[in-house]
Amino acid sequence: MSMWRRIGDLLGSFSERRGLAGSFANALDPDTWLPGGRDAAFTLALVALSAKMAVADGIVTSSEIRAFKSLIDVPAGAEAQIDRLFDLAQEDVAGYESYAKKIGRLFADRPETLEHVLDALFQIAAADGMIHEAEFDYLKSVSEIFGFDEARFEQIAAQHLVENNDSDPYLVLGLVPSASDEEVKRVYRLLVMENHPDRLTAKGVPTEMMAIATAKMAAINAAYSLIAKTRRF
Repeated sequence: MSMWRRIGDLLGSFSERRGLAGSFANALDPDTWLPGGRDAAFTLALVALSAKMAVADGIVTSSEIRAFKSLIDVPAGAEAQIDRLFDLAQEDVAGYESYAKKIGRLFADRPETLEHVLDALFQIAAADGMIHEAEFDYLKSVSEIFGFDEARFEQIAAQHLVENNDSDPYLVLGLVPSASDEEVKRVYRLLVMENHPDRLTAKGVPTEMMAIATAKMAAINAAYSLIAKTRRF
């Protein structure tokens, strides 16, 4: 059974009030998602937190909606359910902390999955051309709830700003400027390996989310290229 079939069966029908959709509270409760599988839970987590991300600055823009839909390739037949879930979750930014805590527990043994959720939220936040202060605060709060320290959050944030020359390429790679050439190359190779599609799939990241990994890898490559050019290696 495909992930989307499992999500459909799990959510049920909002119009017919069956399945989790029979109770809006249950449909929005991460504790009810795991019977659909971890990949389904991952996608539903992204739906909920993306919706709340979109209203963090008080305005849900069309570019943010497009960014969300570009990250999750919803097949025909599932749009109405996902749209309804998205609409319910975005009604108020309040309550995102409990979402993030439960999602953090769902994937406590897979921090790389939580990082990809955060990566997706950054992409949605930046979809309208800038990350607003309220959105940045939201992202930082979610990151802390997921268990990432400030240094890790700054590195993740930098990976979404480097293409606009707004961040330090060393920070993108998680290095200090005094790192040796050998260390720069070693860390770069490690990041490439960690973000390889085959490795991510093996760790349970849904194939629908590979676009996130591709964008992240582009930022890592850009940072490494800039350092290599500056150091002439």
